[in-house]
Amino acid sequence: MLFNTKLTIMKFTNKLKTIGLGFAAILLVFNLFAGDPENTKEVNMEKFDIHVFPALPYAYDALEPYIDARTMEIHYDRHHRAYFNNFIAAIKGTQLDKSTIEQIFAKVSEAGDAVRNNGGGFYNHVIFWNNLSSGSGAPSVELTEAINKTFGSFEKFKEAFDNSAKTRFGSGWAWLYVTPDKKLAVGSTPNQDNPLMDVSPIKGKPLLALDVWEHAYYLKYQNKRPEYIAAFWNVVNWDEVNRRYKEAMK
Repeated sequence: MLFNTKLTIMKFTNKLKTIGLGFAAILLVFNLFAGDPENTKEVNMEKFDIHVFPALPYAYDALEPYIDARTMEIHYDRHHRAYFNNFIAAIKGTQLDKSTIEQIFAKVSEAGDAVRNNGGGFYNHVIFWNNLSSGSGAPSVELTEAINKTFGSFEKFKEAFDNSAKTRFGSGWAWLYVTPDKKLAVGSTPNQDNPLMDVSPIKGKPLLALDVWEHAYYLKYQNKRPEYIAAFWNVVNWDEVNRRYKEAMK
């Protein structure tokens, strides 16, 4: 039912574009349909609620031409939503249902594969969507200084991050994160693991995430992961990365 409703909305907004109505009218349409009955609402990463499936913070086509609208639709409304639904089912009726996502990940090795894989898939994608924007901005002065100190330059940081994404065998994620001793680092995790998990080969607070599962890029880039990685830098939401860095350094 929800999927059919979203198709109707998309068709209607495309019709509005055809007849010449602008962004304001299209935004009004989306607002009329806001507040999905299946606990979807506008939230951000400042207060992560494990029981809420966040609304995508922009339209499916907002990141064109770097990330195509069809990939965004499938990635968000099918892959991401499935992780959320499966995660909720896995924690229902357990003590984890009353825990924060950080508490769950801190002992995820004890929680079972369903919680690890689906909880990671849910959380990682929320980070990813918030890390993207059509207006990419720039790293803050503080983050720039930390990048230069750690990696030598912004270009060397990008090279290290890109290598983490390119060399992740199979499916997984590349990360910029703050280590427990408050230093920047880059690395990658397999599948839906992340640096908050006790099973992760890298540990810390995520700042920037790049999804390198094939479903994130295959429709547009096919097997050309390096091209997808290069395009990613055009849509990084540095305002969100800056916010996360400031929070992580407290």
